[in-house]
Amino acid sequence: MSVTVRDALNTATTWLTDAGIPNADVDARFLLAHAMGCEPSRLILMEDDEVHPDVFRAFDGYLASREKFQPVSQIVGGREFWGRWFSVTPDVLDPRPETESLIEVALLQGPFQRVLDLGTGSGILAVTLAAEWLDARAIAIDISSEAIAVATKNAAAHNVADRVNLIVSNWFDAVAGQFDLIVSNPPYIAAAEMAGLSPDVRNWEPFLALTPGGVGLESYRTIASTLGEFLAEEGLALFEIGHAQAVDVVKIFQEAGFANVTVSRDLGGKDRVVAVKN
Repeated sequence: MSVTVRDALNTATTWLTDAGIPNADVDARFLLAHAMGCEPSRLILMEDDEVHPDVFRAFDGYLASREKFQPVSQIVGGREFWGRWFSVTPDVLDPRPETESLIEVALLQGPFQRVLDLGTGSGILAVTLAAEWLDARAIAIDISSEAIAVATKNAAAHNVADRVNLIVSNWFDAVAGQFDLIVSNPPYIAAAEMAGLSPDVRNWEPFLALTPGGVGLESYRTIASTLGEFLAEEGLALFEIGHAQAVDVVKIFQEAGFANVTVSRDLGGKDRVVAVKN
């Protein structure tokens, strides 16, 4: 029995909707397009085309995974960030559009030559900045060796492996030298908020990359206590924050001795990036 693209999408959307998946139609379209090897926008022109049995079997597997709330990025193996495709696994955070706000601030202030990325995860910050600034060299650290493996793959994919040094380290422990730019998207979700996260995040993304425990500020305190040793004169440090954390994070860095601390908002108008200047 033949199945058209239209029928496959309608059935999949109903399936995912019944499973409680938000934006089920968007996910169904993206997953079918991935199975067919085309852009989602092309499907509207292909609605009467038959779906090949092999494609349908792959699509069916994707839907079964999404029904369990596995993130789409993990199912298809990657996500676009700042116009580039990054590999994503359950060992790293799913790149989020909000994090592009940090890249935007960095590019407006740069270029910088010596870059440090604390808690690199999939490597989106270090790799993107190295790709944008051809003279930049970056050190990117993460406490997870599995995350470093993913970031290594992404650095190679974007031809910056020779300029991005990836190291397993607990914050600054294995780092030496000073840097013109330090960036970080650290764990910042409060422990009490974890239960309220969507199943996509709570059940599938690495716990240590989501929360430091407590009220979600411990990562900033740890970084602030040592930042002065590693931030060069006239250097800049940029930190992603939760949208309600600006006052607390600014205070942490001010109490650590930094007088020039500012906050930038994301495209949704929420506080998102704290900038610390030496």
